[in-house]
Amino acid sequence: MRGLNLSRSASRALLASASRQPLSRSFTAAAVSTQRLTRHPTTNRTAHLQTRYATSSSSASLRQTPLHDLHVAHNAKLVPFGGFAMPVQYPSKSIKDSHNFTRTHASIFDVSHMVQRVFSGPGAAAFLQLVTPSDLGAIQVHKSTLSALLKEDGSGGIVDDTIITRLPDNQKGEHVFYVVTNAGCREKDDAYFEEQLKKWTGDKVQQEQLSSHGLIALQGPKSAEILEQALSPHHPKPDLSELYFGSSVYARLTAAREPVLISRGGYTGEDGFEISIPDSPLAVTQSLLDIGGSDVDLAGLGARDSLRLEAGMCLYGHDLDETTTPVEAGLAWIIPKSRRGKEAGYHGAELISQQLTPKTKGGKGVERRRVGLVVEGAPAREGAEIWAGDEKVGVVTSGCPSPTLGKNIAMGYVRDGLHKSGTEVEVLVRGKKRKGVVSKMPFVPAQYHKGAA
Repeated sequence: MRGLNLSRSASRALLASASRQPLSRSFTAAAVSTQRLTRHPTTNRTAHLQTRYATSSSSASLRQTPLHDLHVAHNAKLVPFGGFAMPVQYPSKSIKDSHNFTRTHASIFDVSHMVQRVFSGPGAAAFLQLVTPSDLGAIQVHKSTLSALLKEDGSGGIVDDTIITRLPDNQKGEHVFYVVTNAGCREKDDAYFEEQLKKWTGDKVQQEQLSSHGLIALQGPKSAEILEQALSPHHPKPDLSELYFGSSVYARLTAAREPVLISRGGYTGEDGFEISIPDSPLAVTQSLLDIGGSDVDLAGLGARDSLRLEAGMCLYGHDLDETTTPVEAGLAWIIPKSRRGKEAGYHGAELISQQLTPKTKGGKGVERRRVGLVVEGAPAREGAEIWAGDEKVGVVTSGCPSPTLGKNIAMGYVRDGLHKSGTEVEVLVRGKKRKGVVSKMPFVPAQYHKGAA
């Protein structure tokens, strides 16, 4: 990792400075313009990603995460994303190299731009079961579930996707839920929750946004080994070998003054952890870099995007939106059996329950389905049309060259009936129809740390 020691030395000096003076949390877009992306000689992904992410911010004033000064110290290329200046790439590696490094070693992603909320109170579970299809009463403490916020109008449209974790009950014996949503949907989700809480007539619900907490993702096969060494020797240590995918624990890290919430999972398909840090996120990140040495590096949005696509994971605003239901999106599995009836009581339950039964079995089914695609020739990007013969049958929502597979992969929506693996279609790329084959997802097998089946 050429040049890494110098950069980390600079960031340690930054850490010492930060301990004396709080970091500023806002700056103008002009500050980002000096670090605009240039095309890497081995790929055009950075140019594509700059356009993709830059359009996601509608404000001229960008916020910065608690790790912003660390990104600057490492000469990160910054782009607007979700109202924040976020690193898309670091000069030590191309996006492809960073992607591959995550698959073989470990990378740290700054995801502090994502919105962390806590819902508590006697009505918290019931309220969240109104706005999502999850059965939160069945979730054990420190277990998580992928879910979706749904439109109130009965359409089943997805307002945002979310991870919901049940935390230990508070001192009053009330349920507590940790809810993480997307940065790009911050204002929309804020308005959504405000409106839904105003209309709520059930037991009391309290919502708190953890705006001062940092959030990082340590991802890759070396993650557990690195995190193990970061645990404080002066406090009880959790057994990370028994912390399985979809589980979480509060723990003490040597570099943090307060307990952190460690959740096993992530957005890459690799084993890893997401760590919510109430204080000292800069110190914690630097500690992980120091501990990991040559086995860990910082990674940005570019690698995160290709990793999640190989893992078959959706990006809201591209693969999911308010016109898409969980069933169309291939997310029917997030709806437990206990909530599959039309009387389940969540927004859109009547329509979604009908969609869950395919037309071949007498149900309503769906008209389109999200699928994976392997495309020949040039990579298919968002918006590329999908054809079957002389008929347009779908559209690509995400696509990139797969560093792991050496093929061009994509996901998109096709007409129901064309969604089976192995189905051949054509994808219109740069004015030319190219062969595409519907593929199972994930494209790359997941490496999650799971317990015995």
